[in-house]
Amino acid sequence: MNKHFCRPLLTLLVAACFYGQPTALAIRSWCNPIAAVHFSSPATDTLPSFLRDSLDTYVGRALTDWEIPGVAVCVVKDGQVVLMKAYGVKELGRPDKVDTNTLFMIGSNTKAFTATALAMLDAGKKLSLDDKVTQWLPEFRLDNKAAGEQAIIRDLLCHRLGFMTFQGDFTYWTSNLTREQVIEKMSHIKAVYPFRTTWGYTNAAFLTAGQIIPKACGRTWEQFIQDSLFTPLGMTHSLALSKDLPGAPNKCAPYTMADGKLMRIPYCSIDNLAPAGSISSSVSDMSKWVIMQLNKGKYEGRQVVPSSAIAQTRWPHSILGNGGHQYNEGHFALYGLGWFLEEYDGRKIVSHTGGVNGFVTSVTLLPEENLGIVVLTNTDQNAFYEALKWEILDAWLKLPYRNYSKVYLQRSLRQREAEAKEDKSYRDSVALHRSPALPLAAYAGQYASEVYGDMQVVLEKGQLRMVFAHHPDMFARLEPLGGNRFYATFSDPEFSKAVFPFAVEGNKVRSVTVKVADFVEYTPYEFIKRP
Repeated sequence: MNKHFCRPLLTLLVAACFYGQPTALAIRSWCNPIAAVHFSSPATDTLPSFLRDSLDTYVGRALTDWEIPGVAVCVVKDGQVVLMKAYGVKELGRPDKVDTNTLFMIGSNTKAFTATALAMLDAGKKLSLDDKVTQWLPEFRLDNKAAGEQAIIRDLLCHRLGFMTFQGDFTYWTSNLTREQVIEKMSHIKAVYPFRTTWGYTNAAFLTAGQIIPKACGRTWEQFIQDSLFTPLGMTHSLALSKDLPGAPNKCAPYTMADGKLMRIPYCSIDNLAPAGSISSSVSDMSKWVIMQLNKGKYEGRQVVPSSAIAQTRWPHSILGNGGHQYNEGHFALYGLGWFLEEYDGRKIVSHTGGVNGFVTSVTLLPEENLGIVVLTNTDQNAFYEALKWEILDAWLKLPYRNYSKVYLQRSLRQREAEAKEDKSYRDSVALHRSPALPLAAYAGQYASEVYGDMQVVLEKGQLRMVFAHHPDMFARLEPLGGNRFYATFSDPEFSKAVFPFAVEGNKVRSVTVKVADFVEYTPYEFIKRP
């Protein structure tokens, strides 16, 4: 499914949509749509009719159709919050309603905070965005030696190291690796593309950029975000690190979909990638961030961020493609520093999405219209967070109503149906009890990947399990499909299911190919069996 934040939901921006819903009745019975409402000037009768008359119905229907426990949305126009609403509940089965201060993990929307922080340090002459990474982190290496030596801070913040999108994330995502170990692991990844030629979304690059901050100013990334952004903007509820979210008093629970059912999952622990996606925030706090962004760094009369730093983050650095939109014209798709840049109906859009386990979110700026939109949701199996953003944009730009939620949902349901059909096919094959080509014990043993590290296949009570060194709380159950192929089901549903083929030479297992969910990483891993 869509990826962690750090899965900007990238799949939507660069490709298609996501997945969807299970038991709608369960959500409908717990969701009183509007938990909190706030309007500021201009008066509500100046709002587009969709926002004034139809929004509650539209979101209420989506809570059921997409099976989203909670949604929060705000719209900023001309420096003021003109709409702020919260819908649904924080946790299914409990009465606590989402309000405008309820925390959601914002995933890759963290990246704009990190890029802004480094642009601030550039404006303050503490560093230059054109500094080589090795000037600040001498230990930084890439498999492409010349690329590692030439890479500058901008390269980290615009995804142009040469990696394929999400490449390496299985190794890092919710793993027990430290930030330093993540940076070291990057040196083992063989980039798919030549350096600086092709955009490839790289979470570890943002982590690396964040690790430069303490070298330049003596404060950790999280301290800088708190002191230089959260505090001056009055973002009093926001948290920089994922470890602090479980203890917060006002927060949403995270949900995903597994085997057609919505399920509560643990909070995502990704502080080893914090600068790429660990922030939790609310629509109230995010409205302040958006107001500052639209006002060229000013908030309540104070220049919180230098205007030059805001401009730096919005300069095009990487080309994604020609752009375009399902209904309306768009002529380019670019990436700045922590922001996607595109054109829509003649306006420049500065935006990002974010997805981590259990949450997907979007932040959208139209600087020419002085308009900002934030949508937060607490299931990672929906495209509604993007549908609502487009619906609000179209309403404000006086474009035709498209019912994006319905369009995206239909696409999602077709995709879910295809996935369920494929899963059933493999389950039916497993049920035939086809014998593997070798005794099960032959597949057991110690394996290693150059990038990931160690993995073990264990035979217990006649069943094979795959255990990963850097994900000690997770395993994959292996069920024979016949020959040397096994159907792998991960204990963590975010990593999904896949067919794992073992390579055999002379009746001895040589290796196994491991593929996790695209939500985590597209690239397969080859684990070589140790003698």
